[in-house]
Amino acid sequence: MYDTFTFEETNLMCIYNAGADGTRNGLIAALEKMQRHLETDETELAEMTASVLSKLYGMSDAEFAQLDLYPDFDE
Repeated sequence: MYDTFTFEETNLMCIYNAGADGTRNGLIAALEKMQRHLETDETELAEMTASVLSKLYGMSDAEFAQLDLYPDFDE
């Protein structure tokens, strides 16, 4: 199981996966689109998005399918 995503990264993926087609490539596309609209002062979100994208690029579709992408806002 691919478990190197932080809690915050997982929540970011949950938010953008909802608008994607449920695939790794769909989530990558949604995050890349969002990333293009970030303002220069949104450095923390930009860094987190870059980290998530890097991890998504490095994993397989099978590993992605094992992720539990349901938000857990209580943690």
